[in-house]
Amino acid sequence: MRHLPGFRLVLCAALLATVAGCGPDSDQNSSPTAPVRLYGSDGNMLNGVGALVKNQPRLLDGMKGTAPLIRLTEDFRRRLNNIDPNLHDLAYAGESYDAVVIAALATQLARTTDPEVVKNYIVGVTNFGQPCTAVAECLNLAREGKDLQYVGVTVKTGLSEIGEPSTTTYGTMHFDTNNKINDVLTEYVGAGAPGTASAQPGPAPAKPSTKPTGAPLIIGDLTSHSGGNSESNPPIYAGARLAIKEINDAEGVLEKPVQWLNGDDKTDIEKAKAQLKAHISAGAQIVLGPTTSRVTAGVMEQITSSKVIAISPSATSAQLSTVVDDGRFFRTAPSDVLQGKALADVILRDGTKRISIIAMKGAYGEGLQINVRDELIKAGVPSSAIQTLNYDAPSDDAVAINVSEQVKSIKGFAPDGVLVIGLDESAQVLTQLATAGVDPRKTPAPKAD
Repeated sequence: MRHLPGFRLVLCAALLATVAGCGPDSDQNSSPTAPVRLYGSDGNMLNGVGALVKNQPRLLDGMKGTAPLIRLTEDFRRRLNNIDPNLHDLAYAGESYDAVVIAALATQLARTTDPEVVKNYIVGVTNFGQPCTAVAECLNLAREGKDLQYVGVTVKTGLSEIGEPSTTTYGTMHFDTNNKINDVLTEYVGAGAPGTASAQPGPAPAKPSTKPTGAPLIIGDLTSHSGGNSESNPPIYAGARLAIKEINDAEGVLEKPVQWLNGDDKTDIEKAKAQLKAHISAGAQIVLGPTTSRVTAGVMEQITSSKVIAISPSATSAQLSTVVDDGRFFRTAPSDVLQGKALADVILRDGTKRISIIAMKGAYGEGLQINVRDELIKAGVPSSAIQTLNYDAPSDDAVAINVSEQVKSIKGFAPDGVLVIGLDESAQVLTQLATAGVDPRKTPAPKAD
């Protein structure tokens, strides 16, 4: 596993004036009909999105992008496959698994399901103490009242003081001629710093003699089984189900099986609020989700006022790092500050000279767009060679969107690279770009340096 090559950003800045492959030449525009390179982010670098453009053969061939993605062990893949043999993607499966396990361990250490107490244990469960990896091993340590450090599938070096990963790994992924991710070409790049993990130990574990209160632990599902983010949800759901199974196979939490409440935030703020209310009424102390940053920000006030705990496996907006959450929101997915650097590096390595970044409106799309743009500028790319546009994304990907004005603007800008930041609706954006002639299939795409 190699580390994030951030030095390349500096190198490109230093050589920009002399090396054609590092950055754009602001004095030269490509022809509007020249082939373009396509780029994506974690919300659309999915086989599910590729399936949505099945009427556009080879449209995504060569498209590159990034997503939080660790090299999963064969053992974990096998266990996931036993839960869902039909998985086509694995993004955020590990993050979802870790979120549920961390919730269970924090509850066992606290010996209560009271969210007011459990929230104080969540960060500490991943820092200090005796390292452990297997669910049964970690639960036994917690039952014995011992400090432990859960080293998870994706949470390897502990959560930070604000409850998000201190380090992560990004996958640089490539679509092939069948509009599918080619796993053979996936590169894994480390990001973050172990030193950002919390330096504050959590509260001492409750003594084993302490009588458990509030059992059973009830976790509500607040992920996107439908709506505009549904294509990314199967691995998230599989990871959560695997964690619940393995926790309960290891005798559960507080002497009882953990209960799972099915649910769906439908990638919509108001529907997520209704689902959260139903979970709380059913006794949930913790919810897994929401899965998108926009929905997460939209329900945060309800999370804090209801005094539950929310752990998102996939909400990545940098804005969530500073949200007012009363210490009740955590995530096992990294901030997009890190993904912005990774995506910028992919673009720079290709020698893309002129880039259009079109992103869905909201915390995720606009936030990551700004992060990528800033990283490119830091590397010496002229701001005049970076175009940014936004569009309204529906909560339901079946609803047609019209980005004709944005596409017209992109065509006039004549980029040799287009980055699309969105969710399932990205398929519509890519199709409309191709229809207007911003299409990598026009001529053979230029090779990366």
